Amino acid sequence: MELEVRHLRALCAIADTGSLRKAARQLGMTQPSLTTQLRRIENTVGGRLFSREVTGSRPTPLGRSVLCRARPIVAEMNALVSEVRLEAGQTADARLRIGSTGSRAVVGWLRRLRARYPDADTTIHIDVSANALLQMVAANQLDVAFVHEVEGAPLRVPEGVERRVLVEREPQFVALAETHPAAARPVVRLAELAADQWMVDPSVDGEGPGLRRVLAAAGLNPRVVYGDYLTAADLVASGEVVTPCQPTARSRQGVAVRPLHGDPLTVRLFLASRAVPAARTGADGSAPDTVVRTGATELAPDRVSGVPVGVGATASGAPLDVDALFGDLADAYFEIAWASVAYRQWLVRNESPLLRLQEPPTRDELDILGLAGPAEVS
Repeated sequence: MELEVRHLRALCAIADTGSLRKAARQLGMTQPSLTTQLRRIENTVGGRLFSREVTGSRPTPLGRSVLCRARPIVAEMNALVSEVRLEAGQTADARLRIGSTGSRAVVGWLRRLRARYPDADTTIHIDVSANALLQMVAANQLDVAFVHEVEGAPLRVPEGVERRVLVEREPQFVALAETHPAAARPVVRLAELAADQWMVDPSVDGEGPGLRRVLAAAGLNPRVVYGDYLTAADLVASGEVVTPCQPTARSRQGVAVRPLHGDPLTVRLFLASRAVPAARTGADGSAPDTVVRTGATELAPDRVSGVPVGVGATASGAPLDVDALFGDLADAYFEIAWASVAYRQWLVRNESPLLRLQEPPTRDELDILGLAGPAEVS
């Protein structure tokens, strides 16, 4: 077998995701097919490229050597395809490729983007692995990605990828059975769940370590099991497990969603995009500020672009206004957050920056929320 670019892409995907299962999902193939392909590649090069460990697949010394040569080839091929399309005049069919970890805000975001770019072919790629999405942005497989980063478990942000922070510190709520004694309270303390079995999805980057860190800090050591959040609702409703969940999560039959006292579990939400590589300087030759305020957020790019902030290009060469995409995301996220009564109360009580992007709540709305005056959460 001769090595092809698709084989090199597969090796990069395995290294970037740290898992054959995640890499197969990213590449749109089955895990057995990818395993077979990896064995054929290893037979061709004459040695093992990855070692299988409890934490996933890690490159061997030979694998690291191959990857050092493979990555520039894959990047050059991506650039070649984009340039050829430009030369062929294919920019008329603009494409906008967005990615996201699971979020109910995606529907509203897509609706706004299609209204803003009615002639663009807008596609969405959903992956529970934020690190995999960031790698796809860096490799020009996605234009932007909306991801979350668990506090205490930083993501691996590739060089040349910049971030626009939507929510610096968002609380994670807990999903538990409606029959659970703690479900009768508006706010749940971790100690009330000490005897419960927690479930986390191992595919969600940082979720397991983040939960264990918080439980240990509270002096708790409950059993933590692994499963798929998409199929967890029945287990939660039956009282078998409790799970962390997004504050925007929709309640299901038999399942209660409650805030945790003191917000011990938090994530940071941000939009990732590729930075334009050219350096930019001011009129006097000095470097500009690297922090740019966008509404109620701060943009701290990893690399300062050579064009006005927020302007880049899609894979098809069409201009990409990342600030506009970010604004549409903020509107969509606020819409879904405000629809959740429990999260709405949290936003108002904590004076979230999200509120500054919208019309302030009226006195009647605050009365309905029970937040017209000083409020304490016990």
